[in-house]
Amino acid sequence: MSKRLEGKIALVTGGSAGIGACCAKRFAEEGAKVIAADIAPLAYEAEGVEFAKLDVTNVENCKQVFDDAVARYGKIDILVNNAGITKDALIQKMTDEMWDRVISVNLKGVFNLTRLVGPLMMENNYGSIINISSVVGEYGNIGQTNYAATKAGVIGMTKTWAKEFSRKGQNVRANAIAPGYVMTDILKTVPQDLLDKFAKMTMLGRLGQPEEIANCALFLASDEASYVTGTVLSANGGMRL
Repeated sequence: MSKRLEGKIALVTGGSAGIGACCAKRFAEEGAKVIAADIAPLAYEAEGVEFAKLDVTNVENCKQVFDDAVARYGKIDILVNNAGITKDALIQKMTDEMWDRVISVNLKGVFNLTRLVGPLMMENNYGSIINISSVVGEYGNIGQTNYAATKAGVIGMTKTWAKEFSRKGQNVRANAIAPGYVMTDILKTVPQDLLDKFAKMTMLGRLGQPEEIANCALFLASDEASYVTGTVLSANGGMRL
């Protein structure tokens, strides 16, 4: 049985840990050559996964990583825009720096890379763009005005790109995943009583695992999702906010 991403080239931002790392490793298991791009070095080793140092807010750095990938492989079949940060506060306590930094990484960072990769996918008549949004982008959350704005914005960009990159009949798809509370390093600093509260807010009664989000991304990256574009896959365990 052939692997689902055999011969594909994937670029995953925020690929050093958490959801990004799980996506990178899962894609490689399915035959893709994966460029895991991040500010921090990879926290793991995996066959088929290579590291590229990337600050998504730096336009020149994005161009450098993009140009290097194209020079080496001639294409990028899959783009996962996963890099993101949080700087939480109630709005009256949210500083300009907190707002600007989250917007720069979570929203403009997604724009910076996609404006390079999307047109290339159009030229190659093939591509899958997967943007990692959040349940907070769908429903909002107290103390996360900046984060919610970026993750809602990612959904808007996703739907726009689904139209824009296929407007001449090209086989280029764009979808978003909106995870709920997933046990990444960010949540490991949260007190257990709060984690238990989050778990009770879901229909399934538990928090998610990054591998489960990676499996969603694998589906959207693969040709099994060939008729899926412009959608938001809510992977939140049936969360009720």
